[in-house]
Amino acid sequence: MSPRYVLAFASVLAAGGCMVGPDYKRPPPADPPSLAFKETTGPVVGAAANFQPAMPRDAIDRGPWWSMYDDQTLDRLAAMIDISNQTLMQAEAAYRQARALVRQDSSGLYPTVTGNAGYTQSGSGSGGGRSTAGGVIAGSGSAGQFTAGPSLNWEIDLWGRIRRQVESDSAAAQASAADLANARLSAQANMAINYFSMRISEQRIRVFQESVAAFTRSAEIVQNQLDAGIVSRVDLAQAQTQLEQTRAQLVAENINRATFEHAVAVLAGKAPAELSVAPGPVPPEIPTIEPGIPSTLLERRPDIAAAERQMAAANAQIGVAIAAYYPNISLASTVTMVGSSLNALLTLSNAVWSVGPQLAATLIDGGALKAQVEGARARYDSQVALYRQTILVAFQQVEDALVQQRVLEQQERVQRAAVAAARLAERLSLNQYQLGTVPYTTVVQTQTAALSAEQTLLTIRLSRLTTSANLVLALGGGWRDTDLPAPYPVGGINQTPQPPMPTPQSLEPEKPWWRFWSRS
Repeated sequence: MSPRYVLAFASVLAAGGCMVGPDYKRPPPADPPSLAFKETTGPVVGAAANFQPAMPRDAIDRGPWWSMYDDQTLDRLAAMIDISNQTLMQAEAAYRQARALVRQDSSGLYPTVTGNAGYTQSGSGSGGGRSTAGGVIAGSGSAGQFTAGPSLNWEIDLWGRIRRQVESDSAAAQASAADLANARLSAQANMAINYFSMRISEQRIRVFQESVAAFTRSAEIVQNQLDAGIVSRVDLAQAQTQLEQTRAQLVAENINRATFEHAVAVLAGKAPAELSVAPGPVPPEIPTIEPGIPSTLLERRPDIAAAERQMAAANAQIGVAIAAYYPNISLASTVTMVGSSLNALLTLSNAVWSVGPQLAATLIDGGALKAQVEGARARYDSQVALYRQTILVAFQQVEDALVQQRVLEQQERVQRAAVAAARLAERLSLNQYQLGTVPYTTVVQTQTAALSAEQTLLTIRLSRLTTSANLVLALGGGWRDTDLPAPYPVGGINQTPQPPMPTPQSLEPEKPWWRFWSRS
């Protein structure tokens, strides 16, 4: 058979071959999403019944999500994540590696052409010269021979093994792209949380400083009372104990503030010594976020998209395992030019060629292929369970953040009233002590209660800020599953290639994610 007809026949086989194994169909979640989240429709009691959900504010600026806090320092730090964050760079490199693997495996759909060239010197121990077909043996009994020529090897993907592998790698690359988006969103949320923690720590330092100043004045009052012979040294010891304990808390809080600043620096991709953040205020207003409907989580969470794409990759691996049952058909072809000199290589009469198909199949393997197929199906089932569990965890995280958003807003209002009452009790007790109507233990108790109330209020404020960032993370930020790169075409070697995958910078464009929010 002519080599031309052999190549044409192989092309027809490769283009029209079947693809064994199951075609992928996305399984539904374990429980279909409801029409609304429980925390947006469930019964509420007490003061929580007055909670008002956010209203549409379509006129607001639709910048990066963290800009809703109106903090320029946070805006600058969050923008550094895409530039310098090493964890994000690691995820981006993993995505590029996954893309390269797709291109590597897809090359198996096409022939591999290699070139060979060499020179050999051979002969025998007999003397005299004589002519040979490849050259002339000299009197020394040896001859030189040049060889050069291309060779072709082409595995005919008749059963779709290579195409299933490309399908699997393509889905894995999409999962890697979703992992990149998830890493970016997680870094942004962690940046916001650590930044808020640093600002709240600064507020705690301020409260401790004010308390130290107030307790110092109280100790001076007690000292004056002692000098006048009105009180005993026990009152002075109590005042000094309270003062020194508060000073110790002030020192410890400076450690916390420095630790959060170091975390912010690392998230920005800087060494702690390279980044310093000046003290600043806590965001005065905290957005109240409307989550939308639960079904949107399946489109907005990059970790759900990653789990779904890994499920598709595992499904394609079943086809790869099943294809091993069938014979491996390949086409090999070589052309070799032989001559005693370089000029002789250009003579067609010195060409030697060969072309023909090859077939290899496993006849007896002791059940290895069957075990591989069973293992591939088990991996797929595992990915299905992981996908469904990821969805359940996503719903849980949103519900948790929603109830915290609702309750903490109410708790902060109540705690502010508690702080005002505690400060009033503190002032009244100190005045009464100076008049001699209450013991100093009453002053200590009211001052301690007021300081504790201030700390609780700051803790609640931090919880609200952290909850808002966690709710953004739980809702998937501004990401959509349509931001995933297009899958690589696997329908056949004659299929028109799709446009190249987008770069990591264009995978997740910075765009608004929230539709409804208000400030409280």
